[in-house]
Amino acid sequence: MVSGDYFDLIENEDSFLFLLGDVAGKGVAASMLMSHLHATFRTLASQNLPLTQLVGHANRLFCESTTAGQYVTLVVGRAWPDGRWSTPAAGHLPLLHASPTGVTSGQATGVPLGMFCTTDFPVCHLKLEPGDSLFLYTDGLSEVFNTKGGRVGLRRVEASSRATLPRVPSKCSLRGLSEVRDFSAGVKRTDDLTLLVMQHSN
Repeated sequence: MVSGDYFDLIENEDSFLFLLGDVAGKGVAASMLMSHLHATFRTLASQNLPLTQLVGHANRLFCESTTAGQYVTLVVGRAWPDGRWSTPAAGHLPLLHASPTGVTSGQATGVPLGMFCTTDFPVCHLKLEPGDSLFLYTDGLSEVFNTKGGRVGLRRVEASSRATLPRVPSKCSLRGLSEVRDFSAGVKRTDDLTLLVMQHSN
């Protein structure tokens, strides 16, 4: 089995990088592009670049090594032990910030990697309190259909993330995947699905 979804965690001296994305297309071709992207970010991450430069360099390299129409939506973030998070997004679905006061949906910013060789990727800054969580996912979660043609959609994803608080990330993930299976019972799912839940525990 191969996948075009992309996920990685990279530790630095004082922080860590997290990456989650979705390569356009399916099957072997998308999986090969995902592997290429993985190698690119692993190489660039060792240089400890600011996020804007990191994503900008990755975008240029991706553009120069792929053909027209090949792109990837992506969220790249850096997290520090004190709860600070910085996350530029490249056309990906909005991340969800879940706290005891509710769930806040971020905005999809920037354009997908590979669309234009030179472009800016705005950075969003967050401050998480202990117990707060971030939910990131690919469209294999939000675009699941049921037998009546209904779709999970972003509102249902938000409601699911709200219902999981204050559970630990592993239980949040299991609940989210269980709800998708229940919702789409009787329907063959063909898209890749990736769900990432991160919680500030200090």
